[in-house]
Parts: sequence; structure tokens; C-alpha cells
Amino acid sequence: MVVSVPETHLEASSVTPPQPSPGSSSEPLPTTGREWHLTARPEGWPTPDGFALREASVAAPGEGQILVRNLYLSVDPYMRGRMNDVKSYVPPFKLDRPMDGGAVGVVLASEAEGFAPGDHVLHGLGWREFATFDARHAVRVSAELAPLSAYLGALGTTGLTAYAGLLDIASFKEGDAVFVSGAAGAVGSQAGQIARIKGASRVVGSAGSDEKVRLLTEEYGFDAAFNYKNGPVAAQLKEAAPDGIDVYFDNVGGEHLEAALSSLKVYGRVTVCGMIAQYNETQAPPAPRNLALIIGKRLRLQGMIVTDHTDIQDRFAEEVSGWLRSGELKYRETFVDGIENTLDAFLGVLKGENVGKMVVRLDS
Repeated sequence: MVVSVPETHLEASSVTPPQPSPGSSSEPLPTTGREWHLTARPEGWPTPDGFALREASVAAPGEGQILVRNLYLSVDPYMRGRMNDVKSYVPPFKLDRPMDGGAVGVVLASEAEGFAPGDHVLHGLGWREFATFDARHAVRVSAELAPLSAYLGALGTTGLTAYAGLLDIASFKEGDAVFVSGAAGAVGSQAGQIARIKGASRVVGSAGSDEKVRLLTEEYGFDAAFNYKNGPVAAQLKEAAPDGIDVYFDNVGGEHLEAALSSLKVYGRVTVCGMIAQYNETQAPPAPRNLALIIGKRLRLQGMIVTDHTDIQDRFAEEVSGWLRSGELKYRETFVDGIENTLDAFLGVLKGENVGKMVVRLDS
């Protein structure tokens, strides 16, 4: 996989990577572009032979539409579930049709009021170089307020997931002890930092390498962290949080959830954001085996879907952008360059090869 050196943005107002030059009305409009198609539904781990990068025609915008050249694409763990033909909260990808996901791009042509060539927009037609769609599905973003890629991470649905999952779903309150699994990832790292900023008594994270563990404690301000590959999660969590935890932010499931149930205090809360440990499993995992603890401890476990929380978007954007400007909240991005490497980037997310948000950066 072609991965650039991870870039760290400590203050979004002062550290901004070079932005691709915007489009203009004089720029020749594309007639074709490349897009990724799912060609077969994977069983277990996805393999490259189930995907195809294909050339497709690019339509000029009709009334109320815009044509966008994508600059940054998001690849996220939830996309693995969309590759299965099962009923879920989001429709599955269709075979031999373009896949989709979060993207930030520049408007090349517009037939919609309020959008002009050169505008930067956030939209949902990723996994492709160009997209023509109704402008009502686009949100204008500013490269002056934050790096454009941040709108796919810290200031996008990734950040909103962390914010809503901790504060709304887990009902976090000052003084809570918090454990976050997958804590070096885009969602986990932000959830842990928000807990610290909001006054957690202790923030503990798990990650898949010693380097990521150091990142959590030395840069993100976690009180303790451990490498889950170095021993049983339950034992390492008890050592890191000997007095127990009040909140568990779950990105992993399986053994991590079992360990958290044992360490949670009475009336503890769990936000089930993801279960990446079992996304590619073909059989049900053995853990957790201690679900009966939910009764005696009066625990609350709740799953979350970020699209249920758009009503707090303004509050989220105002508060998080302030933390970014002040440097209280830090984030990292791992960039993979080129549309042809989008699948490698996605598979890398499933394997934990990213630090922070994985972003595909397209050629300008």
C-alpha cells in the first residue's frame, strides 16, 4: 500500500497542508473519470479480485446540479458492512455500480443557485474522481477555516461520531473514568480527547502497537494506554484503570467489550460505535461471555448511528473548531495518494494501518 508519512495538525488555524487549485469556469469539463465498483460480495476479508476501477462517463450538470472534482475521499470501517447484501441502517453497495462515501471536492460547473466554480464542498459520492449530483446534497466548506481533509475527520462525521457518542449516547459527565478501544483511530482518538477536555477523572485507551500507545499518552493526553496484542485485554485494562471505569466507548467489540463489562462500575454506560474485530469474521465470536453483568451492575449499552445526531451539528462544529484553534484537540491523518490506491487504503483501515483518519488524496 502506498501510504505517505502521517501528517499531524496541531492547530488547524496555523498548520494547513497545500490545497489543490480550485476549478474555474474556463477549465475544460471532464467527459470521463475513474470510479470504483464492487464486483463480488466478500466472504471474510475482502480481496482485490472483488473490486474494479473502471472508466465511466461524466455528465454535465443539469438544473439544480453541480459537477465536482473530488480532492479527498474517506474510507471507513462501516463500509465493510455495506459490502454484504443484508438489511441494515444503510443500503448495501450494489454490484457493478459505483461505490460511495464521504468526499470533499471543488465545483467545476454549477447550474445551482448558491454554488459557483471554485467552491469547495462536502458530499457523499466518494470512491470516484468526478461526481455530478443535486446541489442540495452538498455542503460548502472553507479551506480558510480548516484543512479541507479535516471535514472528513475531526470536523466531519468522524468527529461528530466521537462527540455524540461520548456526550449524548454515553451521557458523559465530569469526573467519569473512560475507556476507549481503537483509541488511535480517527473516532477513538477524538473521543478520548473530548473526555479529557470535558474533565474525565481518567482516560484509558487501547491500540494495536507500542508506537500508537505512545501517541495516545504523549500527544493526545490519555492517562494510560496499552497494546492489546501484548496480553489479555481484561488484565491490561484492570491495571490501567484499577478503580474501574464509568464509560466505555467501543470501536472493537469482542474481547474488548468483555473486558470492559468486567471493569465497568455500577450504572456504567457503553456506547457501541463499531465492532471492527468481527467485521470480517465468518463465524460468531466467542466473546463477550459475561453479558449477565449487565443485570447486576445495571449497565446501559446503546448502539449509535451518526446520522441520528445531525440536530447537534452546529453545537459540535462550534465547540470542536474552538478546540482545534486553541490546540486543545489534536488529530492525525494518514494519506494515501491516488484514486488507484483507494481500495488499499480501505483494506489498511481494516488492518489498523492508519494513525488517525485515513484519507485518499487525489491528484490535483
